[in-house]
Amino acid sequence: MTTFADSINVLNSSDADFSQRLDKLLHRELLIEDKISNTVTEILQAVRSRGDSALIDYTNRFDGFGAQSMADLTIGQEQLQAALDRLGEDERRALTHAAERIRRYHEKQKQNSWHYEEADGSVYGQKISPLERVGIYVPGGKANYPSSVLMLAIPAQVAGVKEIVATVPTPYADDGNLVFAAAALAGVNKVYTVGGAQAIAALAYGTESVPRVDKISGPGNIYVTVAKKQVFGEVGIDMIAGPSELTVICDGGTDPDWVAMDLFSQAEHDEHAQSILITPDEVFLQQVKASIDKLLPQMERRTIIEASLRDRGILIQVENLEQAAEVSNRIAPEHLEISVQDPDAVLEHIENAGAIFMGPFAAEALGDYCAGPSHVLPTSGTARFFSALGVYDFQKRSSIINCSEIGAARLAGTASTLARNEHLQAHALSAEYRKNPDLEG
Repeated sequence: MTTFADSINVLNSSDADFSQRLDKLLHRELLIEDKISNTVTEILQAVRSRGDSALIDYTNRFDGFGAQSMADLTIGQEQLQAALDRLGEDERRALTHAAERIRRYHEKQKQNSWHYEEADGSVYGQKISPLERVGIYVPGGKANYPSSVLMLAIPAQVAGVKEIVATVPTPYADDGNLVFAAAALAGVNKVYTVGGAQAIAALAYGTESVPRVDKISGPGNIYVTVAKKQVFGEVGIDMIAGPSELTVICDGGTDPDWVAMDLFSQAEHDEHAQSILITPDEVFLQQVKASIDKLLPQMERRTIIEASLRDRGILIQVENLEQAAEVSNRIAPEHLEISVQDPDAVLEHIENAGAIFMGPFAAEALGDYCAGPSHVLPTSGTARFFSALGVYDFQKRSSIINCSEIGAARLAGTASTLARNEHLQAHALSAEYRKNPDLEG
């Protein structure tokens, strides 16, 4: 009898067309329709030119608000603190515990300024400075994400950012209390209940009410992603985020129910999320399929999970764990669970992954909420060159060059020779003016 799990794509690395089928299923290209790109451009230009007025218009149109002014869309620190004060004991304890763990982890990422002095008295180094003001885009729409507030704002706060501005794309009402409470805990200065490309425009360009920021961080839908791409250069961005992803490497020793639920945990984000299992154990693969069929009827977001697993889920059989690591590196997943007896042995072969969860007990869901590292991670294969969001994303590095008279004299000849080779006379003369034959020894 055919079951739902039979509709999930199954690949075998020994098949001749394995690479082609895997590439097709990964489908990582950010395909942007002209209509979406043009709409985003129009929104950005409108907010840039009309400010608050355009922001209110778009928010009322897209989010169903009836805002008359920006005051209706602004949540100040007193209101954020009030949301925190209203929390029940269990919610407050969980939120505080998560915040403490996230802060403790990111404190270890802080970078300090440094310098060294050469024998001639010249000093070279690097000055580390926090960004002045950052904007965090808190995703919404199909769910509330207080965890994202913590994961975005706390690293910025630890970095020393002076002002943190957040945008939240839906009128959460009572359901948003935890989001606003998280903002209070994480040191957010002000929240604007706006979303989409219009929120990105407001943060990038500033309006009469929303201050212009230096950098925007946080994932969103396709309109947010396109908007971030279009404003990059005018303002910094963290990364280009796509649908959420999880790859699980398993040797067959983990409870198949655990693995099935881990795959569900990623699939329930939305229909475009991708959940992948890689295992050398064919029997275990079949056991996971049986667990999927057994557990799926219990899921509140079953429809979303089914769409995600049917269209984008992949079950991959490989020859051994070393090949599993090779396939995983090719996928370059946002989240990677190494659910094997000796995860360190597999870790040696992993090169591309946003966050790595070691062993059967390290469920990716723990990382989403309270393990410590930020859950804002590179997606769509960009773990090949992007890293997890961290304190360093909210700091600037300035090079320090303090040449002594002797040091400048010794460097002048080298600089002059290279400058003249590049036909840049003024550069050469600028260096030569500092030459002193008596000091060049």
